[in-house]
Amino acid sequence: MTILLRRATADDLHTVGALHHQSRVAAYSSFLPAEALADPTPEAMGAYWAERWSWERDEHLMTVVERDGRLVGFSYLGPDDQEDPATGLLNAIHLDPAEQGRGTGRALMADALATMRGRGWRRAVLWVLERNAHARRFYEHGGWRPTGERREEQIGAVRTPQLRYARELQESKVVDL
Repeated sequence: MTILLRRATADDLHTVGALHHQSRVAAYSSFLPAEALADPTPEAMGAYWAERWSWERDEHLMTVVERDGRLVGFSYLGPDDQEDPATGLLNAIHLDPAEQGRGTGRALMADALATMRGRGWRRAVLWVLERNAHARRFYEHGGWRPTGERREEQIGAVRTPQLRYARELQESKVVDL
């Protein structure tokens, strides 16, 4: 059972939305109430990605991963508007919860880092929910470090603190988790 990474197409976006919803609920339900995670619905998340794709696809890149012909994860990256032009932003890595611990996230991260290096970026940044300990460990094992920057965003009616992480892109190895 191998995985296949490929660049997303417009036909993938509604499936990506449903997967994104499922991933968020699984990852955040231990610290966010169900009502905060109920909206947007999987359908609304698909519409969100279709809309976002329509105006960002020239400078952003989505990679999807399939296992046995079924979409089981995705990453999304682009330039970081807060930094210099040599910095890329890893906007997302989301997985089907059944893919946790199978190397799928590591494959997506390795692909994202290689893509960022290929675009000439020297540094990568991301935002992660402060209370998402699993994701923070994943990124830290992959060479990412907190920068000390924080922000808050809404998930439903809940303000969620986020931490900014960064790593240099000259490093070519993704640490095994």
